[in-house]
Amino acid sequence: MVIELSQIPEEVIEEVRKANNIVDVVGEYVQLKKQGRNYFGLCPFHGEKTPSFSVTQDKQIFHCFGCGKGGNVVTFLMEIESFSFFEAMEVLAGRAGISLPTTGNENRSSYSDENQRILEASEWLTKLYHHLLRYTKDGKEGYNYFQDRSIQDETIDVFQLGFAPNTKDFIVEFLEKKGFNKQLLIKAGLVSERDDGTVTDRFQGRVIFPIRNHLGKTVAFGGRAIHDQGPKYLNSPESELFQKGRLLYNFDLAKRHIRKENEVILFEGYMDVIAAYQAGIKNVVATLGTALSESQAKMLRRYVNDVIICYDGDDAGQEASFKAAATLRQAGCKVKVAYLKDGSDPDTFIERHGGEAFQDQILRASDTYMTFLMRYYKKDYNLSLEADKLNYIQKVLKELSMVESSLEREYYLQELSKDFSMSLDVLKEELETIQAKYGNQPDKTTENRYTSNTVILPKKRKLLPAYQNAERKIIYYMMQNDWVANRVQEELGANFRVDDHKIIVTYLYAFYEDGNKPDISKFLESINDDRLKQLISEIAMSPEVDEISEEALGDYIRMVETESSNKSVIQSLKEQLKVAEQQSDPIKAAQIAEEILQIQRKLKH
Repeated sequence: MVIELSQIPEEVIEEVRKANNIVDVVGEYVQLKKQGRNYFGLCPFHGEKTPSFSVTQDKQIFHCFGCGKGGNVVTFLMEIESFSFFEAMEVLAGRAGISLPTTGNENRSSYSDENQRILEASEWLTKLYHHLLRYTKDGKEGYNYFQDRSIQDETIDVFQLGFAPNTKDFIVEFLEKKGFNKQLLIKAGLVSERDDGTVTDRFQGRVIFPIRNHLGKTVAFGGRAIHDQGPKYLNSPESELFQKGRLLYNFDLAKRHIRKENEVILFEGYMDVIAAYQAGIKNVVATLGTALSESQAKMLRRYVNDVIICYDGDDAGQEASFKAAATLRQAGCKVKVAYLKDGSDPDTFIERHGGEAFQDQILRASDTYMTFLMRYYKKDYNLSLEADKLNYIQKVLKELSMVESSLEREYYLQELSKDFSMSLDVLKEELETIQAKYGNQPDKTTENRYTSNTVILPKKRKLLPAYQNAERKIIYYMMQNDWVANRVQEELGANFRVDDHKIIVTYLYAFYEDGNKPDISKFLESINDDRLKQLISEIAMSPEVDEISEEALGDYIRMVETESSNKSVIQSLKEQLKVAEQQSDPIKAAQIAEEILQIQRKLKH
């Protein structure tokens, strides 16, 4: 039985909705900047580099002028998380500390039954692995491993770190006793089936890192060998719930710190994240054993502009940093790269020198993207050779030709001039030659595309006929003021020319007749048609003043009435034209046709 909206009392829905400011909720998914009365950011529902996604606190709604999606806080969660109505209400109620009534028989989840069971099994397994590590003799060697790595008990608990005992069937029997089917566990990758048909724990003898999605649900596990056994790291296989290129380790815990710091630190490994988090550096995430994907970069960009890449200092780490930086810049991020000398890794540095030294000596001393590139390119050249030296300078100048800031270009030209004892004027001349040769335009991908001084306007749309604009303005003011709705109902009723407008005003009349006061977010809740919701949110976001005079309203109403009257006249004239043509009266037909054209021109303007 799927829960219906009516099964949650209307007053509870209202209490939950009003207890959750849409700016705060959307702000957990999108980096918002206030512009005037509204907030703007990059739309999470379609790819864009210029913000067209708007949130209004006054009306408690959102709308994207790019893709058209819109609605209230409940709609937003349903859209972005693929939640059912009840799931969205459950999350919002939880945020506000409000209890929802239950019938004990709701289908609350948007997950398939199979995926829901896999999540439940993963949660049981997370608790079991953690319990074994912290409180049992079987988990002692795993506990000692973390102790040797200076990981404290509190941190072990925060990350729910665990240990899988080196036994064949303990985990399988545990989950079967909890009612989970063995074949489902095999399919989920929680256990492994051997050639002889026996089933064993996939991670036996390893310390366990639960991998959570951004909502904090365990969707997979990472297991690290602490003895010489197979690969050093072993992850759950990819599935519908777990896709390495779409998740970041620790994102669920880090996202509020990322927003607070307006910066994210990107690592390669679990232990780097855990060590940094324990040291008080909490805006930290890591990839999951693969190169940073375009999807991961875009996810970070929605939350933050500035990313510090902090990979291992060895050649492999620097190569990975180069690729990650390119992906992040393509997504629109401003990138810095932390430099760890002597091939060390973040976890080891923090363990040896502490979190404060890591902040001061590594993170705050991070190279700009251009400085990193200059150091990265040097490894490919023997700079004691003239030819290599010139090729290196040429390569750096080509990168500089794409830099937007003239100040930044000047700085690096001076660096090149000092490093290679070359004339600054010659370098500038060569840079201009490169820009002309390749047609390079300065790179704007890393610039913050909207600042407190930038006014972001909705994208220009095709001009609408005057009557259609009038209908939209009437609907806008009907949603703001119930007296407007009453007057429009008396004078126009549902006699709007645009069919969607007719439907919307009919809903509005019913909304007010039910005793509701003007509340756009609540009105949206009463609409079931997603297309209409988008249109309503678009109209509600119109840059109109909130009050309208009776005289101005009368003008809009007369415009719609005139349109209706003219449409009727045109229809009548078309019928007369048809008769004139049938009677072979070309003069009369031409007169009628001219009359129709004049009315149409008048309507157009």
